[in-house]
This record gives sequence, structure tokens and C-alpha cells, in this order.
Amino acid sequence: MNTWSEPQPDSRFVAVDGMRIHCKRAGSGPALVLLHGSASSLQHFDRAAALLARSYDVIRPDLPGFGLTGPRRDRDYRVTAYAATVARFLETLGVPRYAVAGNSLGGNIAWNHALDHPERLTGLVLVNATGYPEKTVPAGMRLTRNPLLRPLLRRAMPRRAVERNLRTAVGPRSQIVDDAMVDRAYQLMSRPGNRSAFVDFCNTDQPDRSAQIPRIAVPTLVLRSAGIDGQHFARDIPGAQELIHPDGGHLLPEEEPRWFADTVERFLGSCADTCR
Repeated sequence: MNTWSEPQPDSRFVAVDGMRIHCKRAGSGPALVLLHGSASSLQHFDRAAALLARSYDVIRPDLPGFGLTGPRRDRDYRVTAYAATVARFLETLGVPRYAVAGNSLGGNIAWNHALDHPERLTGLVLVNATGYPEKTVPAGMRLTRNPLLRPLLRRAMPRRAVERNLRTAVGPRSQIVDDAMVDRAYQLMSRPGNRSAFVDFCNTDQPDRSAQIPRIAVPTLVLRSAGIDGQHFARDIPGAQELIHPDGGHLLPEEEPRWFADTVERFLGSCADTCR
């Protein structure tokens, strides 16, 4: 059985904001940063990253509170804090210009980053992204807001609950949720501090910056699954393109890695001349 809670041969750690950000980097070419969602990790992009690394310098961090990066000491899980940490992470790596693709929370962080540092981004890809206040909160996150359950979830999160959350996050035809995937998610959630960090994240009052979304000037591709609340990114971001996958669920890059990778590569190739 894989031990996902330990570093792997291609793991790297970068000191940022008092944390050791776990990341992986592969490939060559223009830089492309992949940001995972909540209760996930950089492994979410394993198969897609392998495909994209043929044409791009693919950089994947474990976001604070998740994966091998672990919790923030200041317990600041506002999306704006995430975006600032990602910016400093890339500064530390010495990467001045890059495209960013983010799934779910990662998409939220990505568009906030585009607002704060438009001069750095060569392209923006939002995959079932969040950030509008009316976005439906998943059942697993709602449980962490129950004051009676909150202390219990800091100490233990049953494997069956992790599996249930994964199965509800994928499309109805998806078969990717297997024992290995559940083991990975459960092991990483069980690392010291990660359960509490997830509870803290779910109980953080997030700033509403959705009124600023029309200010995003970076070439943008919106990817979403047909059954997922699409929010309003394609409507509100000037010139944004949108593609809808008919069968995918919330974890689209992991469910359909080739579709995701091919779509991102075509988009970034089409905007390369205008993004330089």
C-alpha cells in the first residue's frame, strides 16, 4: 500500500510564510501552476500533470492546510491569504510569469491571484471554481460548522466519511474512486494538524470579492461539469471562454485528465501570442 503521508522521491519543500510548502515540479517550457481544491492535494493532478509536462514547466503545491504542507500556524485560511502565499511561493521559486489552473478552492485562489497580480499571469483556467457567495456548500463542509461535531472532527474523520465525500464529488459515471484513492485522501487528512486545519478552513468567514471579478483582464478559460453550479465566471470575466464537460463531477481534472490537459494546452497555446 502506498504511504501517501510521507514525501515521495520527487517531493520538494519550499520555505514560505513560516511553512514548508510541499510541491512537485516537472517538465519544461512556459510555467503552469496547478492548484487543487479543499480536502485534496497535489496528487489530484497526477495524471493531468504528466500529460502537461510534455509542453510546460508544471508546478504543483500542496496548499496550506492540506497534503504534506500541513496547517498554517496563524490559522488564516482566507482565500486572500492563500493567494498571497501562492504569490510568495512562486517568487521564492524564481518564477516571474506563469499560467494558473485551479480546481474548486484552487480556482477561487487562482482568480483572486489574477486580481492581485495580473502582471504575472499569462493565462487563467478556472475548473468548477468557487467564489460567489451563493455557491452551494458541500455536505461534508456543512458538518464541520456544527458546533457539536466540530471538536470531534478535529480528532477523527472516519474513512467511510472520506469515501462518501469522494463518491459524491465525482460524476455519476465515474469509476475513479477506489481503495487507493480513498486511502490517499484518508491518510493525508489524518496527518497531524490537517483535520483541524480543514475545520478551521470551513469555518473561516471568506471575504466576498465577487464584485471585482469583472476586473480580471487575464485571458481566461472556464471549465465546468454540466451537473455543477457554474457560478458566473464566464458571464462576468471579459472575453472568457467556457467549455462544459457533459459527464464530469466536481473533480474534473482527476476524472478526465486527458480532456483537461488537452483543453488547457489548446487554450494556452491559442493565447500565447497575446500573453507575452
